[in-house]
Amino acid sequence: MAVPPSGPQKTFLNTCLKLCRRAAGASTMLPSLVVSALFILLTLVLANGARRLLDRLVKDSFMRLLLQEAIAAFELCACCFELIIVADNFGVSAYGIFLFLLTIWWAFNWGDATACPYTHIEDVVLGNTDIRTAVLISAFELAGGMISFKYVQLLWSLEISETHRDRAFGECFTDLQVPVLYGAAIEGTATCLCRIASNALSEFKPRFSTAIDSFISTSLVVAAFDYSGGYFNPVLATSLKYGCRGNTLIEHVVVYWVGASLGAVASVFVYQHPTVQKLLFGHKEKEE
Repeated sequence: MAVPPSGPQKTFLNTCLKLCRRAAGASTMLPSLVVSALFILLTLVLANGARRLLDRLVKDSFMRLLLQEAIAAFELCACCFELIIVADNFGVSAYGIFLFLLTIWWAFNWGDATACPYTHIEDVVLGNTDIRTAVLISAFELAGGMISFKYVQLLWSLEISETHRDRAFGECFTDLQVPVLYGAAIEGTATCLCRIASNALSEFKPRFSTAIDSFISTSLVVAAFDYSGGYFNPVLATSLKYGCRGNTLIEHVVVYWVGASLGAVASVFVYQHPTVQKLLFGHKEKEE
């Protein structure tokens, strides 16, 4: 999702770029992977600070949850924008390592936030919330994700490393490399597997369950990377790829919203199916 700068915005960004280059020296460039790591670290620190400030200032629990979701979505999408740089320049393996570590961080720091709309759809299916609440939370997530692009665009425009050159306002392209229905099936199936694994781990509570969950989700993302992009999150996919060349709006919605959401809903029923329960838990009675 790239928009050409114009007017005051372009002037401001050019000024920032000149100041940055004067401070660091035009010929001095930090190692690109280090810059990507620092950009991600900066995002984590800012988001964590915003969460702490939110906990102090906002007393209403529901409003606090809405803003926590927006912050989590901002953090997720901003980090994943930079992971695109990592994947493009250092390979999917480096991308996977970063993603694995990030998912562990998010698991420990997001609290009740998920930054993912289909978790609220699951709650609707299970009767834990209503449609209106699910839509409202999802709207805050989408807003947080979309805002992250401007933040990333500003950082990229500084061009501190070679890998950021011409990325801030360059043209973007879809990650979907298969037919639309295949892409929707990939996103849906992988989402379903991720949710089943997460639910099973939350019940089993094995040692290192967070790391195991992160490994499973990261592995599925890497497996789908060259086919659909492996987003498994509608907000993430829209924030990073809405408006990019290669797909229409309808195709984007079908693959990344409908596909992933149907996969999440399917996971609820698959997980509760007696055969799956027996496979996971054997003859042991589940605690109520």
